[in-house]
Amino acid sequence: KLPTMKMLLSLIALLSAALSANAAPPTCYSRVLSLSKEITESFKELQTSKAEDPCVETLPRLYLDIHNYCVLAKLRDFVAYPRCEKVLEVSELKEKARSLYTIMISYCRRDLVFLTDDCSALENPVLAPIDPS
Repeated sequence: KLPTMKMLLSLIALLSAALSANAAPPTCYSRVLSLSKEITESFKELQTSKAEDPCVETLPRLYLDIHNYCVLAKLRDFVAYPRCEKVLEVSELKEKARSLYTIMISYCRRDLVFLTDDCSALENPVLAPIDPS
């Protein structure tokens, strides 16, 4: 009876650990990563949508790689872009970009590691090959 009880307690402890791991709050890095992906996807959608204002076509490219130090300048340039204030989607995207910049330079400054400072990589991102299957 005792070995069964130990196995049951071990199983409960294992399940509790698994549940608490999933419930852990996001780290600074995971928040920056998810927000950068969200911004990049929103920008792609904006570029492919039929925007009501032609200024959308003139927006600076917004491919974000949070491991590239140049991403900070890219975010600053995008937020400071003087056109398209009347386009709601652009204003929302600028607000997200401003938030990401603030998080990166203020809250996560010590947690982030930049692996490169290749600014051209943010202008012409290498796209992942399309899987033919």
